[in-house]
Amino acid sequence: MTLGKRLFDILFAIALGILLLPVMALLALVILVRDGRPVFYLSERMQTPEQAFRLVKFRTMTENANDQGVSGGDKSKRITTTGVMLRRTRLDELPQLWNILKGDMSFVGPRPPLRLYVEDFPHTYARVLRNRPGVTGLASLHFHEHEARLLASCQTAKETDRVYRRRCIPRKARLDLIYQKHRNICFDLLILFKTLASVLRKRGK
Repeated sequence: MTLGKRLFDILFAIALGILLLPVMALLALVILVRDGRPVFYLSERMQTPEQAFRLVKFRTMTENANDQGVSGGDKSKRITTTGVMLRRTRLDELPQLWNILKGDMSFVGPRPPLRLYVEDFPHTYARVLRNRPGVTGLASLHFHEHEARLLASCQTAKETDRVYRRRCIPRKARLDLIYQKHRNICFDLLILFKTLASVLRKRGK
């Protein structure tokens, strides 16, 4: 990560954190009142093939101590009413501003993967994770909705895992590597603008 990109992340995260603090406080209160504790969901993700960190999100599902793998149709019954709205608008990801300030993530980059996929696809993620993971990215922008549809049709954890491995990881990696080849501050700003436009469009539906 370049110094300019890191400085942008810090300054933009501070500015957004101050601006959105009332919104995050309200969302935390709504989750606490409607769904109870915990308000936040912590998930181990990989920053590099060797280094893990704790990703912070607003909790959108009922807890399950045996939970693992990505979310598919097999987990849909666990999504809370509040969680449906948070996921649709991606407001559940607002706490990741803390991850950005800590240096775990950037605003733009590949989505941070789970350890099990990094270990099972070492060559793929050795290339993808040369960039610091991001809240959004080229793959998130162009594949997120299609991935959600693919996984939503899965009825078991095994099927979800199989579809994610075969149909999602390779396509997301290709997009992440395209971003890696062309990354610059202007490209980052374009991705952020298009992500915001997509979120606002979903909120308007």
